[in-house]
Amino acid sequence: MADTAPNPRSPWVILALIIVALIGGLGGWLLGSRQTPTEKAAIEEIVRNYILENPEILPQAMERLQARENGKQVASAGDALTAPFPGAVLGNPNGTVTLVEFTDYACGYCRASVPEVEALIAANPDLKVVIRELPILSPASAEAARWSLAAAEQSKFEAFHKAMFAAGRPAADTIEAAATRAGMDLDRARKVIAEPRVEAELKRNLALAQQLRIDGTPSWVIGEQLLAGAVGQKVLQDAIDAVKAGPKR
Repeated sequence: MADTAPNPRSPWVILALIIVALIGGLGGWLLGSRQTPTEKAAIEEIVRNYILENPEILPQAMERLQARENGKQVASAGDALTAPFPGAVLGNPNGTVTLVEFTDYACGYCRASVPEVEALIAANPDLKVVIRELPILSPASAEAARWSLAAAEQSKFEAFHKAMFAAGRPAADTIEAAATRAGMDLDRARKVIAEPRVEAELKRNLALAQQLRIDGTPSWVIGEQLLAGAVGQKVLQDAIDAVKAGPKR
């Protein structure tokens, strides 16, 4: 079996970082305050006992550290993350709150999230949903993603998006059926799909996903929050509400 690097988002890796931070912070404080060996040992014992008696602080610290790291990653992506491929938007294209979804047409969880996103759009007139095609599950899902971008060029993105998920797993026949149902000009779509900008968009989305350490779909970004998986409508609405409320003071 080939060696694999530790997943930087693994709970055990994060836990190790927390322990290192605690030890490092304690060591720096001890060095600065020039404690005697006896005093150092006493303080270390206090910290050890506190952690053992209050183990719930570790998951809490892990969660806070993960949120902080996610925020840094999202900020580093900049406007490239929220700037859509022209037309590849659901909801209000001029909305003041932006939800980014990384999706794959071969993903069952993505399919299940379609009505949840529709409900969020209905409940939040100021919501702009930027769809980033991330076809990582099959060659057919990559072809469906190309047709999706071609649909965006024809202002048929939402219609194709819904029709493609409703058609089932992507295949040559289901993709064409979804395009026809969406009212697309198929010949025009085939020309757009062959344009370099379509492949460039898919590569851009993959690069963004790698930068954000996204390895599955659906994945969501709103504000500084990065949410992985089928988190559900309520979690997404809470994240939307947090953005609307603004940063905590």
